[in-house]
Amino acid sequence: MATVIIGGGQAGLQVADSLRTGGYQEPITVIADDAARPYQRPPLSKEFLQSAQEAEALPLRTEEFFADQDITLLHGTAATRIDRQRQRVHLTDGQQLPYTHLVLTTGARNRQLTVPGSDLPGVHGLRTLEDAQRLNAAVHDGADVVVIGAGFIGLECASALLERGCRVTVLEFAPRPMGRALSPAMGTWFAQSHRDRGMLLQLDEGIERFEQADANGKITAVSTAGRTYPADVVIVGVGVQPNDHLAAEAGLETQNGIVVDANLRTSDPRIFAAGDCAQFPSKHAGGPARLESVQNATAQARHVAATILGLAEDYTALPWFWSVQGPYRLQIAGLVMPDDEHTIIGDPSAGKFSVLAFRDGKLAAVESVNSPGEHMAARHLLETSAPLSRREAEQAGFSLRKARKAAVQVTS
Repeated sequence: MATVIIGGGQAGLQVADSLRTGGYQEPITVIADDAARPYQRPPLSKEFLQSAQEAEALPLRTEEFFADQDITLLHGTAATRIDRQRQRVHLTDGQQLPYTHLVLTTGARNRQLTVPGSDLPGVHGLRTLEDAQRLNAAVHDGADVVVIGAGFIGLECASALLERGCRVTVLEFAPRPMGRALSPAMGTWFAQSHRDRGMLLQLDEGIERFEQADANGKITAVSTAGRTYPADVVIVGVGVQPNDHLAAEAGLETQNGIVVDANLRTSDPRIFAAGDCAQFPSKHAGGPARLESVQNATAQARHVAATILGLAEDYTALPWFWSVQGPYRLQIAGLVMPDDEHTIIGDPSAGKFSVLAFRDGKLAAVESVNSPGEHMAARHLLETSAPLSRREAEQAGFSLRKARKAAVQVTS
């Protein structure tokens, strides 16, 4: 009996941790291809970039954790093949690890732009600690920074560098920022708020090429169909793709990620997948979904561990997210869908409000800005399926915290 985990990020280490916490006594091995010991990725686009001082990444677990929990961590090596018939994982260093249970937490990789000049010096992606260190070293006070993509990562980087004293331009192909994740009202509010802070945010703007005029071959500008923007540094943040090639090569079902069932099992019942790489049946999305968040990674990891231990039911955890963009802390509970109806509570002009999304007459998701109490109340209401109508939310004096308190009193 042994469990092998491929991937040393949030999901992979949480599986190992939860197995040991749950009483699992068999060998556990975590394979992490990053040369650095496992670290937290969210700060890389926030605190790390905001400071001009070189910073060290925060570890996901201490070195003592692995020794104390008798977990073998193999970092700086990678899995190359899964032999499902013999139940072995082949590694780049020649090892072959036998498994009873195999967990794939392989994460995702950045999507690449293929326009002319994409490979010029000065064009950066941000996924790893090394990426963040290179980007941090390339930026200086007053630099012209162009960010391609107004998703969470792009706007987090843009906000951090704006506060660092850079001139920041964000170019987004879509008509509003964070369009796949946010309601139109919240996306519009963020667009105006970032512009008010001095960010040049250009929507409906597709990239045509990166310009090279520097004697050292570095990038100097980004060109679109109608304009050229000066650039000392470019950050490309146009989404990610799941790392599902290892699973596909092993004959597992893949489709925008590694396909799993409600227990997070793959098409091979001895193999599981969790986190950014997994496409799972989501009751909150109303169908298959693949989510990229710390909450999803850790919640699915706990569920996989529970399933291995024989304790789990179907995975139904409420998804929630957060993003820090300058003075704005965005928190989302649930998943916003295009056809949802919306109600705004609070004061958008003061930068402290929430957008409530209703679907089929029921509360389905809540977006909150600088309102942590409302966010926590929203999570409770959504997790308990407490009844709340749009009409109730539009009453004078309504707040999610009051609604939560009322719901608790009804059930107690």
